[in-house]
Amino acid sequence: MIACNENYMITLKPVGIVMSDYKDVDRVPVTGGNCLIEIFPEYKDGLLRIEENSHLWIQSWFHKAKRDILKTVPGKVNSNLPEYGVFSLRAFSRPNPIALSLVRLKRVKDNLLWVSGLDAVDGTPVLDIKPYYEQEIVFSPVTPYIRPLKREMRQKIFMKQALLHHQEKCNELLLGVRMALLADDHFGQLNSEELKLTVNGPPCLADVLQGLSNARLANPPRFRYNENNEMRQSIWEKNGGSLKITAKLPVTYDEFFYADDHQLFIIEFME
Repeated sequence: MIACNENYMITLKPVGIVMSDYKDVDRVPVTGGNCLIEIFPEYKDGLLRIEENSHLWIQSWFHKAKRDILKTVPGKVNSNLPEYGVFSLRAFSRPNPIALSLVRLKRVKDNLLWVSGLDAVDGTPVLDIKPYYEQEIVFSPVTPYIRPLKREMRQKIFMKQALLHHQEKCNELLLGVRMALLADDHFGQLNSEELKLTVNGPPCLADVLQGLSNARLANPPRFRYNENNEMRQSIWEKNGGSLKITAKLPVTYDEFFYADDHQLFIIEFME
């Protein structure tokens, strides 16, 4: 029971609990992981037809969070970033540690939900579950760039974003993520209105890169595509600078993680 003032009270009663391999808050990946959510028996009827959804919003209570923090540095992502107010971040610690996570629903059985992408430790109380609706999409939002310090973390975030958009882990998705990572190295935030993108290649590559860059065909025009099944190339332009990335060969899953950029691509940068 939470007292808002002398005359008003809010009561929150969990509807379920998270079962996760992550026991320590500091070890939960920024991109989340695979978890099992157990819905308590008295709330089981609320799951009727939930399997018709591919993605869900999970509202949970971060019971291990500090509640006396109003400003913080997103140190788990990049300790070199400036301080933000907790209402400007998805910060773990906050006055009311209500968490909002978009997850993929993988399986349902009775009162059990298997999900991926949930950033919660074992034992986290679940407050509510809501379906993700198509009309909630904002294709090219304006946001600050909370840029991860480590390239490995940026690659994991791009991979998660690409899979949410493209829905298939194909060779073009792997190439697209690595191309986007190179563009991020050179130009920073891929959602910048000043960053223009041209893709020469198969449709899957164009789909992945448009999803990662949020580049629209208009308002403002930032995206151009030329279908070419013999080439896999992206050209990024910003403030007079140009980065052309051409794939040498299709990339395997192992190469995606371990190959050097110059093993995978011909990289041409011009100012």
